[in-house]
Amino acid sequence: MLDHFPFYLALLLAIVILIMTAKKIKVAYPVLLVLAGLGLSFLPGIPNLQIDHELIFVVFLPPLLYEAAWAISWKELWRWRRIIGSFAFVVVFFSALVVALIVNRCIPGFTLPLGFLLGGIVSPPDAVSAGSIMKFVRVPKRFSCILEGESLLNDASSLIIFRFALITVATGQFIWSDAIVSFGWMVIGGIGIGLAVAFAFKKFHKYLPTDANIDTVLSLVAPYVMYLSAEELHSSGVLATVSGGLFLSTHRHSFLSSTSRLREHSVWESLSFILNGLVFTLIGLELPEITRGLDHEGIGLGTAIGYGLLVTFVLVIGRMISAYSAVIITLIARNFITVADSRHPGFKVPILLGWCGMRGVVSLAAALSIPVTLADGSPFPQRNLILFITFVVILITLVGQGLTLPYLIRKIDLPDMDHALTEEEEDHRIKTQLSAFTLAYLKEHYGEQLDRIPVLQDLARKLHPKNADEAKAMTRECVSIYKDMIAKQRAWLIGKNEDEKLLDEDIIRKHLLRLDLEEEKLKYL
Repeated sequence: MLDHFPFYLALLLAIVILIMTAKKIKVAYPVLLVLAGLGLSFLPGIPNLQIDHELIFVVFLPPLLYEAAWAISWKELWRWRRIIGSFAFVVVFFSALVVALIVNRCIPGFTLPLGFLLGGIVSPPDAVSAGSIMKFVRVPKRFSCILEGESLLNDASSLIIFRFALITVATGQFIWSDAIVSFGWMVIGGIGIGLAVAFAFKKFHKYLPTDANIDTVLSLVAPYVMYLSAEELHSSGVLATVSGGLFLSTHRHSFLSSTSRLREHSVWESLSFILNGLVFTLIGLELPEITRGLDHEGIGLGTAIGYGLLVTFVLVIGRMISAYSAVIITLIARNFITVADSRHPGFKVPILLGWCGMRGVVSLAAALSIPVTLADGSPFPQRNLILFITFVVILITLVGQGLTLPYLIRKIDLPDMDHALTEEEEDHRIKTQLSAFTLAYLKEHYGEQLDRIPVLQDLARKLHPKNADEAKAMTRECVSIYKDMIAKQRAWLIGKNEDEKLLDEDIIRKHLLRLDLEEEKLKYL
């Protein structure tokens, strides 16, 4: 490990440069990272990386799921629960079934259990890929929420399929009654364990003498405790992490101080950035190890690529069919039950929803977790081919769909049926109403103090409707001048600290921190 430390350090630096490049050329960074990893794998002298699936499942997956659960809106998740649930569970099961049937007929030696094993591996789309693309193009909020919600839950359903298929291949039998009981425990137990652990952490935060640093450390530990607790009890660690993360995210303002919330936000942004960058680069670097395994099974590279293209085609078409089916079912169901939105979404939406099916880290981790041998010591059937097909699916969907999705989004130009106002107009409306509410509260509860305290009078004047638009007048020119003023203040403080040798530097640092906060505040005006 230490021998390769300079390589890993250089890899981290390369990831940062690639992500900056991706932002510059407006390409989703997972696409660039996978291609870069693939290119690096062919360079002489690159260490032979063998990714342990536990590295991804235990080290990478819990914090990435937890961070995604904190970022998503529970209100939106509940509003679109039917379509999210159908894509996260029904569509995943449908995709796995179609893949199983096709590969059973088209690939020699692929039994139905092996087909379901492959289907469970490649059926869940990746959250990070679609989310990174959405940053470059504007889409309706409902669309991004559906994609985010689906990606939070589909990992659990796909891994459940994967587990049952793995047991069937290893034992040669599938007992429906046991499978139903196990499935129920994995879902109900996973959610229950996640909520129980989250509730305990909430009490730790609330009643123990924590500070911002301790709160941040607890937030880093929480997803691992949720995931490992559920896995130890043979339940779904994914559902435990997601449900626990959602619970703590929804109640964050009741047990975390503002300092802790700001500190955690910064730490988690950086951690998520590093983990996502590493995992997508490692996908590309894994290719040589995967292709070497094909030689042992006597499968030609061209044949294996053909199988990978076939499975990718099946997944894309299957998701398209599922998206159109969801629209049709919604149109029928609105006549009998209340749906989130009974308006016709149009037939362009399913095309876009169907095309947002990029595969990623969970698929690779699941494929790598297939044991090399069975219990009797014989080689696990088709393991290397499954690994290679998984890699081809990830590469084609990430690069092909990832590069074309922004163009497709702009071409279709989805209307936002939920919001008549633009985001800027909505922001101004809330800001104006908040100022009016605050001014009324101030006059009602602190009227006497308002008459005699000048600072409160200045605050009331700023909150008055005539002056509430002050922030709105902060044009780019004003922001530029304000930043220049802050820069000059910062330079003056630094100079003052150097000139006065006896001046307490902690006082200067406090003022410098205030300027940093003031400059950061400009981003939200």
